[in-house]
Amino acid sequence: MAKFVTIGYGDQEGYDRTDAAVRDRAHAHDARLRAAGADMGIVGSPVQVRNHDDAGMSVESGPFMSSALPVAGFAIIEAATLEEAVQFVSGTPCAVTHGVVEVWPLRETP
Repeated sequence: MAKFVTIGYGDQEGYDRTDAAVRDRAHAHDARLRAAGADMGIVGSPVQVRNHDDAGMSVESGPFMSSALPVAGFAIIEAATLEEAVQFVSGTPCAVTHGVVEVWPLRETP
């Protein structure tokens, strides 16, 4: 099985305007993914770490990425194909509550 990194984007407004039954199904969907071995969670506040040329580390609060919606969570899932991974995440809270989920194939490091 291949591994995929998923990044969910969404905000409270989109979540709140989605029917509660749809949200409940999405949370049950996530519970099934976790039970099948997906490693997932809701994000906290990020920091940026730099150590250019291994000359000294600097750490700054805040995200480096920017998007129209805030990052809401990450997961690492296993699927046979990208298409299967897309199907897996299509029922997650960020996908169904007016957000978006990116699916990134995770390659093995050399």
